[in-house]
Amino acid sequence: MIASVRGEVLDIALDHAVIEASGVGYRVNATPVTLGALHRGSEARLFTTMIVREDSMTLYGFSDLESKDLFSLLQTVSGVGPRLAMATLAVLEPEALRRALSEGNLTALTRVPGIGKRGAERMVVELRDKVDTVPTTAGVSGAVAGNAIRDQIVEALEGLGFPLKQAEQATDSVLAETPEATTSVALRSALSLLGKTR
Repeated sequence: MIASVRGEVLDIALDHAVIEASGVGYRVNATPVTLGALHRGSEARLFTTMIVREDSMTLYGFSDLESKDLFSLLQTVSGVGPRLAMATLAVLEPEALRRALSEGNLTALTRVPGIGKRGAERMVVELRDKVDTVPTTAGVSGAVAGNAIRDQIVEALEGLGFPLKQAEQATDSVLAETPEATTSVALRSALSLLGKTR
């Protein structure tokens, strides 16, 4: 089974990305949140689940292990397959999904296309106690988040008139010092660093 894929992002579509690892391009189905953190030409790592059927082998990718574990957990509910599990994670981020299941919030669950009131009730009954066993992870994985934040900051600095090379150097030095910084904090730090060099 393929548990993760790391490599260059070759293509990003509405529901999947193609990631080249060791010369092989893997089509990985993913949620809009995961796809939004990827950028063509940059390197990324996605945690994956491989679903093997008679007529297909499909990879589903996630930026963090929590989403991957919730994807597997959702499929333990009768009537929920990989597509519906992905749709659920596309509409409800892990924290919102946990809350909806533990509080029995049927309204939140029925916002997912393909889940009616009866299906939502079944999910709550079957997963309410199990959802707490899935470990939480804060945000997206470093490989995806680092690239996404770096690209956003470099782009913002370029938009402000800084040369690409200067923008990249400032961003890299800020992210090396404080890798856990949010985009806005890192951007401010990079700007103050560039302000000193002007």
